[in-house]
Amino acid sequence: MKKYSDQHEWIMVNGTTGIVGISDYAQSQLGDVVFTELPSIGKELAKGTEAAVVESVKAASEVYTPVSGRLQRLIRIWKQLRISSTAPLKPKDGFSK
Repeated sequence: MKKYSDQHEWIMVNGTTGIVGISDYAQSQLGDVVFTELPSIGKELAKGTEAAVVESVKAASEVYTPVSGRLQRLIRIWKQLRISSTAPLKPKDGFSK
């Protein structure tokens, strides 16, 4: 189950791994992506910090991480980031179904 933030990020948790992405609405508002600035694999990310930047022909947008953890891998480049934590990931504070 995905949990969404009010800034259009989402997280889907499985044990100690979470997949982070941006909502379909945010993707449609961005339009065609022309550039992404992505963190390196293994980077430690703190909850609420910028995890990536997505630039399109319409706008640039930051993607913030909803949990703290280490970046395991990138999936579908600009849409999803996989983050691993040593503790089970239980997103709270601003995330809902």
